[in-house]
Amino acid sequence: MTNEGSGTSRRRFVKAVGASGAAAGLTGYVDDGAVGDVQQGGTTTVQWATDPDFQGSTWNQELQPVLHNNGLSKDIEVEVLAGPSVTDNRRAQYQQWLSAGRSNPDILYMDSGWTIPFVVRNQLMNLSKSGSFPQERIQRIENQYFDASVSTAKGPNGDLYAVPLFPDFPTMQYNQNYLKNAGFGQSDFDKWATDSMTWQKFSQVTKQAMNNNDVEYGYTFQAKAYEGLSCCDFNEFMSSWGGAYFGNPEQYLFGPVGDRPITVDEPQVVNAIKMVRTFIHGSDANNTLDKYQGGIAPQAVMQWVEEPSRKPFTNGNAVMHRNWPYAINISGAEDALGQDLGVMPIPYAKTPDEAQYPMTGGPVAALGGWHNAINPNSNKTEAAAEVLKAMMSEEFKYKLFEVLGFLPPEPKLLTTDRAKQVPIMGRYLEPLRVAGENAIPRPVTPVWPSESSKIAQQVNGAFAQGGNPSRAMSQLKAQLEVIESSA
Repeated sequence: MTNEGSGTSRRRFVKAVGASGAAAGLTGYVDDGAVGDVQQGGTTTVQWATDPDFQGSTWNQELQPVLHNNGLSKDIEVEVLAGPSVTDNRRAQYQQWLSAGRSNPDILYMDSGWTIPFVVRNQLMNLSKSGSFPQERIQRIENQYFDASVSTAKGPNGDLYAVPLFPDFPTMQYNQNYLKNAGFGQSDFDKWATDSMTWQKFSQVTKQAMNNNDVEYGYTFQAKAYEGLSCCDFNEFMSSWGGAYFGNPEQYLFGPVGDRPITVDEPQVVNAIKMVRTFIHGSDANNTLDKYQGGIAPQAVMQWVEEPSRKPFTNGNAVMHRNWPYAINISGAEDALGQDLGVMPIPYAKTPDEAQYPMTGGPVAALGGWHNAINPNSNKTEAAAEVLKAMMSEEFKYKLFEVLGFLPPEPKLLTTDRAKQVPIMGRYLEPLRVAGENAIPRPVTPVWPSESSKIAQQVNGAFAQGGNPSRAMSQLKAQLEVIESSA
């Protein structure tokens, strides 16, 4: 794995999404291969292990018909196996299945943050070497998809092992009604859509809104000791201060493992933790920062993942909320916040010019997203490949955007009139564009799963009432050194 993908991905995303009027035609998928394992006169059922978003009528009535209308044979049906929504639990389940050599499920929905460890264990089908997945499709993915996403679907040999389904860029979502009551107006909202605020101002604005409204929480986010903390929430806090896990991300983000600096104990990383401690415990608590408003986040965030943190916000019990695009689609519905939903890029502590490392500072957004890979033990690999090819149709990508709020994996599709007309999500393309411009991947290497769990445990502990950020990061550095040296 090289680090070129992350460097060029930003430039390509800025160029593609920043282009005005670059419309993409909605051409239908043309079948480019026969299905060798479809039973004649019968139906082949391909089992797709995915998450609960795709189950029931959402899949059967809204999404699967789009596949059949865009090249997938009517003889192929996709059976959704809705697994755990927590990414750590899903990873463990896949590891168990693949290690046991199970032939089902046929397609695996995989977090971009832990696809590579499965690749290096030879547990996923090599699409580049598969006769079922044409080279034309490989080239289309490499040339047109978001580079950073593609980089997390490849093996060290450069071959493609998964097809990106959608990238994820988090934003800061807010309740405009509460901010209006605190003296802010549409001109502020328009500015924030592309030019978010510093964390210091963010804490002041949030506190002001809490003081002027009957609202339970100021700011909700995800800080449980799980993958989402290390890959994403803390990655954003740290990077927006100019910090990094392994020094210069352009040079060391994807390795070399065991031969890169470990920089989690640097002052900007420690200060990021102190800032979050201030948000949770108030500035009078130990190891906090004076110029930040405290008490805007509940201690419950230390046990929250995405959904528990979202529900209070959607229900009108929080001012600010950090989450992925799917939450915009839910909270922006007319039976929730509707037009009162505001969205801005993630706040920051340092500008890029002030930050110590490139790719840090400014409104840094953790790059998330999900891929689809084929189980190499499946006896329906050709049918599974047909499903993945049909999912590459632009119509299916737009339907995912419309129904679930999942961003298209091709940057150009966010610039089209079709994207702007998507209910709810079409209102927020600008803050999503800025998030994409400032996206930073997690340091995906074969040792990342081990490192991620240590990071999440130490950061979660440092956030706690009696936490000590400096000591926690010193301990974390020692733990990461052991993992890196033993790889």
